[in-house]
Amino acid sequence: AEPARDWGIPAFTTDYHQVLGRADVDVVLVLTAMQAHGQITRDALNAGKHVLVEKPMAMDLAGADRLLKQAKLSSGRLFVRHNRRFDPMLLVAKEIIQSGKIGNVFEVKISIAGYQRRADWQTMRKFGGGQLLNWGPHCVDWAMQLIGPKAVDVWADLKRVCAAGDAEDHVKLLIRGETGIVADVEISGGQAMGKSSWTIHGQYGGFTIEAGRVRLKYLHKETLKKLRADENTPGGYDTGEKLDWTEEEFDCVPKHTPRFWTLVYKTLRDGDEFPITHAEARENMRVLELARRIGKLD
Repeated sequence: AEPARDWGIPAFTTDYHQVLGRADVDVVLVLTAMQAHGQITRDALNAGKHVLVEKPMAMDLAGADRLLKQAKLSSGRLFVRHNRRFDPMLLVAKEIIQSGKIGNVFEVKISIAGYQRRADWQTMRKFGGGQLLNWGPHCVDWAMQLIGPKAVDVWADLKRVCAAGDAEDHVKLLIRGETGIVADVEISGGQAMGKSSWTIHGQYGGFTIEAGRVRLKYLHKETLKKLRADENTPGGYDTGEKLDWTEEEFDCVPKHTPRFWTLVYKTLRDGDEFPITHAEARENMRVLELARRIGKLD
């Protein structure tokens, strides 16, 4: 009703099939509660429309596979809205890693946490509620961008702490990528002392991102002497050498921030390659499904 009022466009409030039957509709955005994503998306693809579906693309991996199969048969394109792929934290983290300052990354920690006494539909499993399908798709997408495209191990713990309903409001994930890098992901609405932050560890240093600020600490690898283990060297916790740490602090502002809707537009109008692939969207759903099975609530 609000867009209809503000923009002077038609509104259909009872049957979405009225929209799918219109020749002047190019793209359908599926922004409903999660349990309805699959059916509406399949119907829109079947009508030959381009579809952008909110995350998660379906309630489970089987539902995601049905959508991907339907997309192959449709004349329309399927996009999954992993829009936080372009958040400043991830873009800046990639820039620092690519600079080589901290060397090879071996661990990624992502925390989205606080204390929220919620009682809305997202606390109920029948609507796809819970932190795993709410913030989970975003956090898993962030993690997979840093640890590699495929997860080889997943561990999960799901808890209900202070929200109503029957869905989890606390999620702990450990994901190991094919690269060997481990992502420690925490999503919680039940932590009184919780905070949202990123910490990335590399062989020569690391950095944290919190409250829009980056703290970076690293060694210049070219100044480090080569170490060789020697059984005759006296025991100790380090070599005794003086490490010359460089420390920097700056705002979390990426050099370039792609705009999600511009990328969709340029894909449809100019034939550009969309950066969020179906394989990535499916792997996201696979990790979430494994997490749900492993950390299953009573």
